[in-house]
Amino acid sequence: MVTTALFAADTPQERLGKATDVFNEIMGTPDKGIPQDLLNSAQCIVIVPDLVKGAFVVGGEFGHGFATCRNANGIGWGAPAAVKMEGGSVGFQIGGSATDLVLLVMNRTGMDKLLGDKFTLGADASVAAGPVGRTANAETDVRMSAEILAWSRAKGLFAGIALKGATLRPDAKENEKLYGRALTNREILMGNVRPPADAQALVGALDRSSRRHTEGGADRTSH
Repeated sequence: MVTTALFAADTPQERLGKATDVFNEIMGTPDKGIPQDLLNSAQCIVIVPDLVKGAFVVGGEFGHGFATCRNANGIGWGAPAAVKMEGGSVGFQIGGSATDLVLLVMNRTGMDKLLGDKFTLGADASVAAGPVGRTANAETDVRMSAEILAWSRAKGLFAGIALKGATLRPDAKENEKLYGRALTNREILMGNVRPPADAQALVGALDRSSRRHTEGGADRTSH
């Protein structure tokens, strides 16, 4: 009941602001953040701010956040789509204060899962704990094999986690609140929608931190 009340107090606009803060703070400490080369090569990113971990214990709905993918030219980032996470566990981080989650979708296969109605981490899509630091050269095997890399931040500690058993699905109600009309996550994430004003800060932060050349970028026009 406490978790439900806490989430109900947030608007999608407020959560976008929190997601932007989470990303900027993580990238502001490069020695302890997401490796730059992984971020540069990611197809999509999912940020779930202020996850209340008490919900993990009862297995109910526990997180609301946003996903965004590379735009059509593969360089910058597109409009964010609302998502919610349910079930699963982050192991040692159960209980206590709120946690922020960050997921990087590393390839087209993982992106296709994100564009669907629902998928389970560790079952429908492979997920691994993401490495921390400036580069991920020592983590080549992780980078090549996992569709999704996951990190969590709680009480100032940022670390990779093997987030398995959680489901990720679109949040249609939040999208309608944010965009003023009914939109699917596929419509938003495939670059068919202009980012709303409230999303400009997040998109701008992603563009500044992880621009890349079109070579190797996602060719998303074939969907």
